[in-house]
Amino acid sequence: MRILIAAAALALAVPAAAQAPNRLTLADPASAPSGRTIIDGASWSCDENGQCVANGGRSQPATRACRRVVAKVGAVTAFAWKGTELDAAQLAECNAAA
Repeated sequence: MRILIAAAALALAVPAAAQAPNRLTLADPASAPSGRTIIDGASWSCDENGQCVANGGRSQPATRACRRVVAKVGAVTAFAWKGTELDAAQLAECNAAA
């Protein structure tokens, strides 16, 4: 019985982690789009500090998603897509698209 309960808890936890919101921090908060911006199916919303979150979005590598977002909203200092956080080298490559 304990095994069934543990398996059920794990099954419930995995979808929740997979649906963590995508997030980014803009290098220039003044470049934050007003309202919602949809890029590759993800609906991005930013605050006045350049902190942005989005749910949804196409299934694609985080590096590609970052390049597509940066091309529309400008350089970022942090980027996470579908549970993958980009490191400094990946962010530099991503920002080259800005």
